[in-house]
Amino acid sequence: MKKTFDALLQRELDALDAGSRRRRLRAIGYGDGGLRDANGRSLTDVSSNDYLGLSQHPLVKARAAEWAQRHGAGAPASRLVAGTRDITLAVEQRLAAFKGREAALLFSSGFQANATVIPALTRLGAKVGAGDTANATAIFSDELNHASIIHGARAARYPVKVFRHNDLAHLDSLLGAHAGRKLIVTESVFSMDGDRADLSALAALAERHGALLHVDEAHATGILGPQGRGLAAGVKGVDVVMGTLGKAFGAFGAYIAGSRALIDWLVNRCSGFIFTTALPPPVLGAVDAALDLIPGMEAERARVATHAQRLRDALAALGISTLESTTQIVPAVIGAEADTLAVAARLDAAGFLAVAIRPPTVAEGTSRLRFALNSQLGDSDMERLLAAVATL
Repeated sequence: MKKTFDALLQRELDALDAGSRRRRLRAIGYGDGGLRDANGRSLTDVSSNDYLGLSQHPLVKARAAEWAQRHGAGAPASRLVAGTRDITLAVEQRLAAFKGREAALLFSSGFQANATVIPALTRLGAKVGAGDTANATAIFSDELNHASIIHGARAARYPVKVFRHNDLAHLDSLLGAHAGRKLIVTESVFSMDGDRADLSALAALAERHGALLHVDEAHATGILGPQGRGLAAGVKGVDVVMGTLGKAFGAFGAYIAGSRALIDWLVNRCSGFIFTTALPPPVLGAVDAALDLIPGMEAERARVATHAQRLRDALAALGISTLESTTQIVPAVIGAEADTLAVAARLDAAGFLAVAIRPPTVAEGTSRLRFALNSQLGDSDMERLLAAVATL
């Protein structure tokens, strides 16, 4: 049986190879102040989500180490058993204040949060375990939403309506055709295209149709909005805010922010929270330090925005589409998988970590380099990058 199973796996892997779609892990180290490949060659990071460089910030690292020494390396229990420390609650309170919400709840990852919070919300009001579809909530999801949102919508096992990307007229018509409870789910910054949702207009639609609005702020928090508080900051009518701590925060984990009632409900009904181990003290220390730093990093946010616009201009001059990007995420759409891998290899040879993104992550024929720019890139780094891009 094992040999047959392995043979089937190998056939599938061979098919991925043939289509230039096989993914492989690549070891990247950090030393001497920068990234290194397995051979010790220096690489300039233009692909990761460490937008503010906080994963290497002295204060973030120092507080992570300090909290490990004071509180231990791990949190060996779920939150409802023995995993809720005083420091856990303190960080959640700080996150809630940062996002302008009544309360917040920590999760182990953004995928886990979306994949388990969405089903919990759709079952609100339905009889648990009774197959009560009459009181279930229909989900209205942007077609370019992250895989975690798609997973959460499917896991809910209730109606899912997919609206065309950022097409509010289409969403309006779908909402109007449904009489029951409604949940709109969107990203504020779309992770593969780098464009934005119109959250004010979405909130107005949600209000008009009596729908809840769940916004994934993974790629906005820390880098966009007033003091880096995200694009949902100050927008009335956003009921659920999801954010991650492994991107601009430079740490690990995720959170849901919203009303006190929402958070208390998730503590009781969200499986992804109930049945997982709490975040460890070193991670909490890193998040605590990031919360000290992020509001004052306006210069870093401005630098990232300037970098991104320069790159968009350079790619446009070459006739390479960057879609509707207006953020630190700049897609360079190449098209075919093999061509995209070849371009990524050329940039790698020039010393840049620019990762190729291929189907099924993106649609057929839209394979791309997904540039994700950060504040640690200096002017000389950008000049080298633009020079390398010009050869494409």
